[in-house]
Amino acid sequence: MKPVSFTLAQARKLLPARPKASNKGDFGHVLVIAGSPGMGGAAALAGMGALRSGAGLVTVAVPKSRQDMVAAVLPEALTTGLPETRGGIGPSAVPAIRTLLATRKITAVAIGPGLTVAPVVSAALQWLMPSLKGLPLLLDADALNCLAWMKEGLLRGRSSPAVLTPHPGEAARLLKCTSAAVQADRAAAAARIALRFNAVCLLKGHKTLITDGKRTSLNPTGNPGMAKGGMGDVLTGLIGGFLAQGLAPYDAARLGAYVHGLAGDIAAKEVGETAMLPRDLAAALPKALRKLQ
Repeated sequence: MKPVSFTLAQARKLLPARPKASNKGDFGHVLVIAGSPGMGGAAALAGMGALRSGAGLVTVAVPKSRQDMVAAVLPEALTTGLPETRGGIGPSAVPAIRTLLATRKITAVAIGPGLTVAPVVSAALQWLMPSLKGLPLLLDADALNCLAWMKEGLLRGRSSPAVLTPHPGEAARLLKCTSAAVQADRAAAAARIALRFNAVCLLKGHKTLITDGKRTSLNPTGNPGMAKGGMGDVLTGLIGGFLAQGLAPYDAARLGAYVHGLAGDIAAKEVGETAMLPRDLAAALPKALRKLQ
């Protein structure tokens, strides 16, 4: 299963079309579940990525204490304040999330940035997973760390594979090995995650890999300036937005990685790799997407 480089021509074919006679309901509704006290910025960056993806609607669900901050940063998004306990959202937030799923016609869910790995968060995710079996789903960051401690079959029985987006440290926790072992054979590690969790795995790093266990794509875009906290949060929202617009999990992950890296390359030319921030990458997403149109 040799990795095959993903190309600009392939990306152009995958980018969702936008017919003239369309409305916001035609482009999906992403639910981003993220944030905790002190980490509201992660939720905001993920929401920004989702908005820039072209999704028709974005709801960012965060602990109540973070809602005003996220709403101020993202006036274009809907926000919901979730019940929180010490350490972040807990099982008490699950009924509120289920209500969102039932009333807002959510078409994809992205979970993880800034959630923390408090026991209450892990408990909430375990209770929530059965309600997400019929929806496109992306798990990133702390959701992956929680997944590493949950029952292995939690993602099985879904209507489509979930997308998992680990960096090497998170991949090591999922595989119960070391980061060095992951980096020694990145393609094999990503495939093991995909097969073990019935998922599409996007293994971050230089030449990001995307695999469903049968096919593997190598992403050619991106640069060292993207090695900063918060960059992956933008990617979470971006892929979540493509899932919401109807792309298959493997295609949404490939397109998301390509566009995210291309935006990073554009931002690096404008502000330099050293000073580039996640918000610079997010601001460059329109230019990246225009190159595909």
